[in-house]
Amino acid sequence: MTGQLAPEFPNIYEIWVYLSGSPLLALILTLGAYQIGVIVYGRANRYPLANPVLIAIVLVAATITLIGMPYPKYFEGAQFVHFLLGTATVSLAVPIYKGLSAMRGRIAPLLAALVAGGLTSIASAVGIARMLGADSTIVGGFVAKSVTAPIAMGIAERIGVSPTLTAVFAVSTGILGAVLARFVLDAVRSREWWQRGFAIGVAAHGLGTSRAFSVNAEAGAYSSLAMGLHGVLGAVLIPLGARLLGL
Repeated sequence: MTGQLAPEFPNIYEIWVYLSGSPLLALILTLGAYQIGVIVYGRANRYPLANPVLIAIVLVAATITLIGMPYPKYFEGAQFVHFLLGTATVSLAVPIYKGLSAMRGRIAPLLAALVAGGLTSIASAVGIARMLGADSTIVGGFVAKSVTAPIAMGIAERIGVSPTLTAVFAVSTGILGAVLARFVLDAVRSREWWQRGFAIGVAAHGLGTSRAFSVNAEAGAYSSLAMGLHGVLGAVLIPLGARLLGL
């Protein structure tokens, strides 16, 4: 109306500057990217290559690169999700407890698979890294990446290597396992769901377990059991092995 002052609205650029500096933006970006990944995964009929975590990582990385957000600034918001890793670690006791009864009559082959899978994961990663001339920082990050990320980061601190780098390798391992496990297990003609699930849990941690549950309940149960047992044994044996080998 004439004679009245028009309401003042903040400039859109000023709003963006405020949002880009707020930890809330990183948190919304993280959760939103994962939700998009879940939607795409569902519409792709749960096809392995449409893994929601892989999609979320690509979206987050592309977005923070596009808007020029430094990683430390992004982590100020994402740390709220990161904090839940501790809870996730403790909750591994649940699948171990529930799965112990399922191990009756299968303890020997499952433990043999667990030990063989864990040793193969470490030996192959460390061996290839050394063959390619990687420095000690990279090699050290591969030592603990065979277990789920929350435990791997704790192991990395104990053996004196970068927890961040170890987490990157652990998550990458989980994504690759979740994406490729179906094709590898089909190629070796593994048909029993408990065998497929246990193998995925040993090799692909939480991401593989999530994938296993989305396909078959028995596979998911054995995968969570394998992930939990692998984490417990890894937390005890990997630091001892690293100390003995001088890593």
